Amino acid sequence: MVRRILWRLGGLVPLLFVISLLVFFIAQAGPADPVQDVQSQRMSAEQIAQIRAAYGLDLPAWQQYLNWVRDMVTHGGGISLSVRSPVSGIVFPAFVNTLILIAGATVLTVVLGVAIGFVSGIRHGRLIDRIVMLFVQVGSNLPIYWFGLIIIWLTAVRLKWLPAGGMHDLRGDGGTGDLLAHLIAPAFAASLVSMLIIARFVRAAVIESEQSDYIRTYRSQGFGRAAILGKHIGRNILAPIVNITGLTIGSVLTGVVFVETIFSWPGIGSVLLNAIAGADYPVIQSGILVVATSFVLVNLVTDVVLDLLNPRLRHGAA
Repeated sequence: MVRRILWRLGGLVPLLFVISLLVFFIAQAGPADPVQDVQSQRMSAEQIAQIRAAYGLDLPAWQQYLNWVRDMVTHGGGISLSVRSPVSGIVFPAFVNTLILIAGATVLTVVLGVAIGFVSGIRHGRLIDRIVMLFVQVGSNLPIYWFGLIIIWLTAVRLKWLPAGGMHDLRGDGGTGDLLAHLIAPAFAASLVSMLIIARFVRAAVIESEQSDYIRTYRSQGFGRAAILGKHIGRNILAPIVNITGLTIGSVLTGVVFVETIFSWPGIGSVLLNAIAGADYPVIQSGILVVATSFVLVNLVTDVVLDLLNPRLRHGAA
């Protein structure tokens, strides 16, 4: 088992190298020029050339890439071209806010998705199963942007239960309760599609397990329904739940940009949108690399957990 984990960790090195190359050169291929756009109307050509030299923008692309990698390792990404401050001070605090949002969305995704799928699976073919599947079918096709606006209208405008946006109330104490109140609506919006995907997989796994031969054997031997559901079916669907959860965290990462924009959540999505508008390459490259690296690490953790849940690998490790 330890050897498998080390092998997977070793495989991350070439993968992260390829990701860093793609992130850097795709960002560089954009038509925008940050120095030319911002300073061209107020500075001479010589002054613009001096700014390019100061930020290393006049160097060959391969040398800029090496400098960027060096800055990522030693200084967290260099200096922002638009706000003239360290990239690490812009990207990492925003990414922590995004992680809080993703954590809330993941909890809702797993808890509600498993509950919906489990109830629908054990009531397969009945009225509640049909209602749940109709809800799953409709909800899976809702655009996140539109769904987020509906949540704001319902919870903040009509019912006045939750704040409309932001991460903290400027007049509040900024404590955990205030954060949770601001987190519920965007986390639910970010989790909807992933939650319904998990519900669909759990429902299918429960139906397949209930119709398997070994479950019929347990029933014939007099095992109670609660014991069969909790001990045997629940254990068998654990691996698919972990697998789908790892995949859905990636989809939440990609969809969280829209959610942060709608709910004014100060996360990495908002930072990237502002950086793209200002052609701030160091922030764009560092932000995307941080998100991509997180996605790779989530998949690694998912693979390790799946290996730990595999009895053959556990016995091999022992």
